[in-house]
Amino acid sequence: MKEFIAYCGLDCESCEARIATINNDDTLRENVAKHWSELNGVTITPEMINCTGCRIDGVKTPFCDSICPIRKCAVDKNVGTCGDCSEVSSCEKLAMIINNNPDAKNNLLN
Repeated sequence: MKEFIAYCGLDCESCEARIATINNDDTLRENVAKHWSELNGVTITPEMINCTGCRIDGVKTPFCDSICPIRKCAVDKNVGTCGDCSEVSSCEKLAMIINNNPDAKNNLLN
């Protein structure tokens, strides 16, 4: 499996937070912070938009680092991704991602 596939199956290489981090793009950080703030109804600052990838060593967004229930569960279970977990098809935490994103599901199951 690609190292940039997150525990949930999302592709970190296409994540705007990672792209902004890798390219040190402050304009993209500002745009992502604004968009994510609107989507989530919380204040997200451009300084929070730094992430190297869910399963990659390095900086993470505050959500990915300490709030994401999927990442926390996978780390606690010591699985490579949720695709390696015996509960992958029945997990309620993961369902919100894979039921709405066929690519994420394919990344985990293939």
